[in-house]
Amino acid sequence: MDQKINIVSKAPGPEEYLALRAAAGLSPRQLAGAKTAMGNSIFAVTLRDTTDRLIGMGRIIGDGGCFYQIVDIAVHPDYQGLGYGKVIMSELMGYLDTHGQKGALVSLLADVPADGLYKKFGFEYSAPASLGMYKRI
Repeated sequence: MDQKINIVSKAPGPEEYLALRAAAGLSPRQLAGAKTAMGNSIFAVTLRDTTDRLIGMGRIIGDGGCFYQIVDIAVHPDYQGLGYGKVIMSELMGYLDTHGQKGALVSLLADVPADGLYKKFGFEYSAPASLGMYKRI
């Protein structure tokens, strides 16, 4: 991590959010949904380079009491492999350690091989006791 980055505790704009998701190979989202989502984050962190370009991000969503979900962990391909995913997770976990309710469940859906990163932060596989499920609308 030899490049200078700025860590900002703020969700990105919806357009740059969608652009980062696309660049990082994450599934596409609609602009209307992105506009709503960015405003409804419990906490968000963005990484920006010296030109203020969005190079990484992560968010926490949920009810703020019993359930939290970590979503949108993304790092631009130009910056992958430099430890920025760990920086993002450290910021998110720092927020939860300080503001999260004791006993709350924090969940995430892990793409392989990112599951290795999440394990370093204490996340465990839910199977076989439970299985993650989803449905797109």
